[in-house]
Amino acid sequence: MIRVLLVDDQVLFVETLQTVLTMKAEDIDVVGIAFNGEEAVSAALEFEPDIILMDVRMPVLDGVLAAAEIHRKQPDIKIMMLTTFDDDAYVHDALEGGAVGYLLKNMPSEDLIHSIRAVNNGTLQISPDVASQLVGGRSSRTDLQYSESSEGTEEIQYSIEHLSRREREILYLMSRGYDNTQIAGKLFLAAQTVKNHITHIYGKLKIHDRMSAMKAARNSQLSEFCSYLLDE
Repeated sequence: MIRVLLVDDQVLFVETLQTVLTMKAEDIDVVGIAFNGEEAVSAALEFEPDIILMDVRMPVLDGVLAAAEIHRKQPDIKIMMLTTFDDDAYVHDALEGGAVGYLLKNMPSEDLIHSIRAVNNGTLQISPDVASQLVGGRSSRTDLQYSESSEGTEEIQYSIEHLSRREREILYLMSRGYDNTQIAGKLFLAAQTVKNHITHIYGKLKIHDRMSAMKAARNSQLSEFCSYLLDE
């Protein structure tokens, strides 16, 4: 069973979500509910869930700060942010704080259940709409604070000239929020082949995780090179 803690200040939403997960996923056990970030920190210590599904904007302590606090105290807990499209400016803060997922509340319940299982298996999950904002370079709270306090400091630029065509395609799809299984289906490859390509990408770009891969895609001309993939 995947033990899940739900955190959201909208009581009706969180109770409905609990019912949906309980009815549609036999392998997911909702072990508790919290209604703000401060309660989430306490509930994480009490219930020790495998995954926390948490809203971003909440009273007392917001989800981004709560995620960072929980990750510091209990790094084995996987935290997924579940929020509205307007909150996409918080993506960088949430992921930098230890979250491993950033999903939108309007997604189908079946997709949410799939994402919970994927995160439990170690895969970063980001809604494609949010991923496209990351690749497009839309500013976050951290970006704005950073630019104000660190004038003249440039973002790291990643060169993709040493990547093969296939590696560029895979990196682009990663940056759009596709997981390994979805990439394999899109490019008609075996899942292990995709994993091997990702290992090569990380080595060539000297990065170690999917968040860095998104930054690499954003700070290159990759979107111009591979946009045809989304037109197929």
